[in-house]
Amino acid sequence: MGVKMVKGLFSSWTGMVNEQKRLDVITNNLANAATTGYKKDGVSNQSFNNLLTYKIKDMSESYTDKKIGKMSLGVKIGEVYTDYNQGSLRSTGNTFDFAIEGKGFFNVSTADKDGNQVLKYTRDGSFTMNQDGKLVDVNGNTLMGEGGEITIPNDTADVKVDESGRIYADGVYVDKIKLTDFTDYKYLKKQGDSFYLPLEGATAQDSTAGIQQGYTEQSNVNVITEMTSMIAITRAYEANQKVIQTIDGTLDLAANSVGKV
Repeated sequence: MGVKMVKGLFSSWTGMVNEQKRLDVITNNLANAATTGYKKDGVSNQSFNNLLTYKIKDMSESYTDKKIGKMSLGVKIGEVYTDYNQGSLRSTGNTFDFAIEGKGFFNVSTADKDGNQVLKYTRDGSFTMNQDGKLVDVNGNTLMGEGGEITIPNDTADVKVDESGRIYADGVYVDKIKLTDFTDYKYLKKQGDSFYLPLEGATAQDSTAGIQQGYTEQSNVNVITEMTSMIAITRAYEANQKVIQTIDGTLDLAANSVGKV
């Protein structure tokens, strides 16, 4: 009985740790509900691998080792995944705000700590034009076109971008915004809240998505759904707490009361 109760403590503890990790993911989603281009994360649960238990050094079995059966050790996080479904588009009226309609990512370039250029991918299309005429995001990453870094002449009075991503400055063609898609998003690693890096095995392909100028894509976080999940997680956490308290009380009774008889 004591072994079963101690196992119950461990199983409840794994349940509490699991719910805490799930809560961390949901909290991050809620914190980024207003982040442009953010894709929410989700989490799956799985049980620990079953272990084969033995009865050993038991006098009732003539001190012969005997198989008892399989025992589960509780629950753990299976996988943290990203939901890449498109968020809603919001009109901003800003010339250098772009939203992708369909599958694909903007290509942005940034320098690493060694000064080497690194290509990142994002759905956040909020850009501004710096003093050099380059389109950059709030972190200073440069938007890439098919011809390299996009540069708009400083004396341009009007910039238009059509649905295919072609940029025209005062009616003169400048470049086309480069969009990249991937055959399998499982080979993408999230960096920060809005950027993605390809892992080994990632296969890039051209995107057929369209671009809307003067719009940004909002996060795909449903605040109501996330809050509902948070309530369910809290209740599951409290249930595991009560199990631990119950077992602790039983063990205390066995050690301090029954043991005195």
